[in-house]
Amino acid sequence: MEKRLLLLGLLLSHDMHGYQLYEVLQHNPGIPITLTKSNAYRLLNDMETDGWVTHQEEREGNRPPRRVYTVTKEGEAAFYRLLRENLSTYPTPEFPSAVGLDFVYALPTEEVVALLEQRHQAIEAEFQQLDGVSVEIRQSHLAIEYLHHYYATELQWLAEVIKRLQTS
Repeated sequence: MEKRLLLLGLLLSHDMHGYQLYEVLQHNPGIPITLTKSNAYRLLNDMETDGWVTHQEEREGNRPPRRVYTVTKEGEAAFYRLLRENLSTYPTPEFPSAVGLDFVYALPTEEVVALLEQRHQAIEAEFQQLDGVSVEIRQSHLAIEYLHHYYATELQWLAEVIKRLQTS
């Protein structure tokens, strides 16, 4: 549901060809889900079969033709239905990166601290991308604001855990 919602929402902002969509998905730190190029194209084809999008062939210079996707009235209705469903429900999230936290005591404390510091650096890199987005944009795009807050909280918690392990 979320991936279709994402694609429809992006296409409602303006018509795009598949590669443009892929570029937006790859270079926008505020997109909270992973969508591969092949999966995006498959979903576009499925949504076209469902009557949610149409495409027109467009040619630029000597380049091969490309499909430019447009949301149909049915697709716009589907977008609003999916949006309402997404905003009103909360599926239980999975946190695969949390599993190892239950087993930290199986390793020497010094090693755990070093590994968690590596993890902290990785999360910090994600946070820095979002922190580079202006406050105005973060506040006007709630997904970016949500992820910014999520990573900030994760960093704070992880720093506290590392400190607790270092002093025990």
